[in-house]
Amino acid sequence: MSREHAARMIDWQATACAMQGSPLYAALLPQVAADLRAGGVCAEALAGYEDAPGADAIALRLLGGVHARVLTGRAPGLAEHFPSMGGEFRPERATDLGRAFLAAVGEGMAWVRDWMTRPPQTNEVGRAGPLLAGALHAATRRPLPVRLFELGASAGLNLRADRFRCTAPEFAWGPEDSPVRLEGAWQAPVPQWLTRAARRRPELTVVERRGCDISPVDPLSPDGALALRAYVWPDQAERAARLDGALRLAAKVPAEVEQAGVAEFLAGIEPQEGTLTVVWHSIMRQYVPSAEWARAEGELERLARADGGDDTGAGFAYVAFEPAGAGAGVRPCHLSVRVGTGAREILAEAPPHGLPGRG
Repeated sequence: MSREHAARMIDWQATACAMQGSPLYAALLPQVAADLRAGGVCAEALAGYEDAPGADAIALRLLGGVHARVLTGRAPGLAEHFPSMGGEFRPERATDLGRAFLAAVGEGMAWVRDWMTRPPQTNEVGRAGPLLAGALHAATRRPLPVRLFELGASAGLNLRADRFRCTAPEFAWGPEDSPVRLEGAWQAPVPQWLTRAARRRPELTVVERRGCDISPVDPLSPDGALALRAYVWPDQAERAARLDGALRLAAKVPAEVEQAGVAEFLAGIEPQEGTLTVVWHSIMRQYVPSAEWARAEGELERLARADGGDDTGAGFAYVAFEPAGAGAGVRPCHLSVRVGTGAREILAEAPPHGLPGRG
């Protein structure tokens, strides 16, 4: 049953990729699952991970490891199918794609096995769209300079989100010359709470940028940049372009990501008079053990109680973009915001990659 469990997880990921706009991976993953069931090279690559929970994302680890080989020129036979390397995915050649992928796994088994030890580090830039909207909403209530803290920050790319350009029909926010363009960030009509917030806060003054992650990625290192690029699906050029822009921005705008769990990190944050402390995260809650998250919630409550309730003291806002509820299938994610000790508000929803949002 262990091998069958892993194959079902891969089949589920194939469905998710189809729903999230990657026909290449949607066509490839059923062939990976079939090879696994037959005891082929994917069974060897995934050995020891057959009973891993869904949160471990074994399919994405395998795909990321092979994509990294393609990006570094180690799998030329597969590169011709990958748009990320100038190739072309053609549905009628899906069987050839599968054969080339299995060959790449077999030829790079040690490489792929090493990548299986790494948790996926997507650091999806598109998720900055809803996160920014939540921060703008909070900043209209506490118009103060922002101290930005991210839980599960990975490479910290979204700690620079105030430098991104967000656009939608009759809506624009952020520097016009930004290398990161979140185009079509919202479905029309853009919610009124967001248009009001954007008018009132045409820019955010961010005075501190810090995050935490169990396994931080250095976006300025070749290995870190490769890892981030490898987890972008190879037929999604817009995501790759946003990532490239965010990597360029990371070289210009400093941000600190420390290796720490969420509870430990939050315990080290103290409110500051005259600033708005914003804690945010996106699609990371599932990776945090329940006991640690309980401690983290206690720290969030501590910070909330320090909010003075006005625009002169120490402000606090909590912004989360996480899957809505439980159940099978690809779920939309809810953008929720809490300012001070006020009630948590669900303001919008969006697909897991963040774009487009819907109020």
